[in-house]
Amino acid sequence: MAIAGVAVRSTHAWAARVGAIWPDTREASAFGGFGAGSLICFPGDALVNPAGITIGEATLIAPHVVLSAGWGPGQLGIAPDVLKLGDRCLVGRGSSLIAHERIHIGDDVWTGHHVHITDMNHGTDHPTQPISQQYGDPRPITIGSGSWIGHSAIILAGATIGRGCVIGAGSVVTGDVPDHSIAVGSPARVVGRTGAAGPGPEHLAHLADEK
Repeated sequence: MAIAGVAVRSTHAWAARVGAIWPDTREASAFGGFGAGSLICFPGDALVNPAGITIGEATLIAPHVVLSAGWGPGQLGIAPDVLKLGDRCLVGRGSSLIAHERIHIGDDVWTGHHVHITDMNHGTDHPTQPISQQYGDPRPITIGSGSWIGHSAIILAGATIGRGCVIGAGSVVTGDVPDHSIAVGSPARVVGRTGAAGPGPEHLAHLADEK
């Protein structure tokens, strides 16, 4: 059993090395952009239209992540930055980034595991039609540089997260989060500010609006 265990672990490590996507691999050349020092770990759960995905330098995509750009596999003429990640980002294991029209993530953005980010949701206008067959309009998502997205957070269509923000674990972001905010809950509410300066005017305005 011990020998079998060593063999299994060795095979797993070999598969992880060979299956990963590095800048000098054929798979990386299919992307809209793939920066030096970046890595998509193996196995990934899904990769849809890599020509619409741009990844900056020194960015790490953990295993079992979904990366999707556009409206379906094989979409022609797709822009290279439908889904765009900056430099030195980290996307946690089991996360999903699904961009139909635009998700832009700045530099130095890290996420926990199982974070879901999508720029479109299902519609609810027709009571006799299954929700699964109703589609809302896509709305762009922007996540500012230096932000942290906690474990199992969900970022929905139209959300704008500023620079240097913290989004608490399990939070659901549907609107605007100002720079250097701490936001938690479902829907996410601004509860504080990063740094020692205390809340700024934009944070106080958000707190007032939510009371």
